[in-house]
Amino acid sequence: MKIWVDADACPGPVKEILFRLADRAQLPVTLVANHFLRTPGSRYIKSIVVPAGFDVADNEIVKLLRAGDLVITADIPLAAEVLAKGAAALNPRGEMYTKDNIQEALSMRKLMEELRASGIETGGPAGFSQNDSHAFARQIDRWLQQQKQAQLFRPRLS
Repeated sequence: MKIWVDADACPGPVKEILFRLADRAQLPVTLVANHFLRTPGSRYIKSIVVPAGFDVADNEIVKLLRAGDLVITADIPLAAEVLAKGAAALNPRGEMYTKDNIQEALSMRKLMEELRASGIETGGPAGFSQNDSHAFARQIDRWLQQQKQAQLFRPRLS
């Protein structure tokens, strides 16, 4: 079980939460971006620099992740690919993407793109807030607890 971070647009407070979690839970966290990222000295935290380009970081994450991993991303198409591979996807604002809500999110994204293409000003998302940071921390703690519970009930192979 690993955590992958679509790090190009990931807010700093989310990265800080993940850095603390990596050491506390001894859980590998890998940031993927198209530029160098400074990370704390920890055996559980690393970064991968990919070439600049459309969806290059996303494609690298999809290539490397395994079922059961968690991906932190605000990119809805990436979240859909993550779910299709049997991994989990969490938005930096604390919303867990699921098979039940991903299609609605993709439809809303498409609608907003069409509105912008037709010249309608849609505005952008609100700035990242402390409430978003708290929601993210709660959701990642919930995910971690679920993973621990699942491991307790997995049969051990001899």
